[in-house]
Amino acid sequence: MKPLALLGAGGHGRVVADTAEMAGWRDIVFLDDCFDERANNGVWPVIGPLGKWHELMRSHDLFISVGHNQTRQNILSEFNRLNIRQPTIVHSSASISRHCSLDAGTVVMAGGIVQAFANIGSSVIVNTGATVDHDCQIAEAVHISPGAHLAGTVSVGERSWIGIGASVRQNTSIGADVIVGAGATVVDDIPDETMVTGTPARATLRSETGRG
Repeated sequence: MKPLALLGAGGHGRVVADTAEMAGWRDIVFLDDCFDERANNGVWPVIGPLGKWHELMRSHDLFISVGHNQTRQNILSEFNRLNIRQPTIVHSSASISRHCSLDAGTVVMAGGIVQAFANIGSSVIVNTGATVDHDCQIAEAVHISPGAHLAGTVSVGERSWIGIGASVRQNTSIGADVIVGAGATVVDDIPDETMVTGTPARATLRSETGRG
């Protein structure tokens, strides 16, 4: 197993590092523009700015640990252009069906569940205790926050953010760049670029693209 370089040393990045340790990585470093070189991020060193990943692309596994969906997808596009494939990081306590699909660059945090025939796109965050049930289709750069629950056959478009503790009814379609507020209960389809809150969830205003 190669050393792991994480791009993004914020709070989300630290949880990704911890998850990676639980998945078997032992040599983990961070790259981040907001930290001085040779600083520490918890117990993991920050060895340079984000742009240093070009120097590490052969010696390390690279993983985008930025929480902001649009930023994460922007870096992913550059990785794809250079044919850099990220690992998938799954916490040892997560439950992942052998019949689901997790694309490269996705992380499943502690207690996360992905059920049979769900398809999870690249650079998706399935956060702590979140569940994705059977036949869900989750597009690239989505964030499913801690304790959020998606029932069967839910689809979620690119860069959408499902807030902490939210629930989504079965057979529901959520568009791209959608924000589902914390604790919301989604029972109807949601169009692109919409923010919804409440129970049942109702549109409140246009979403901020890429919120993560």
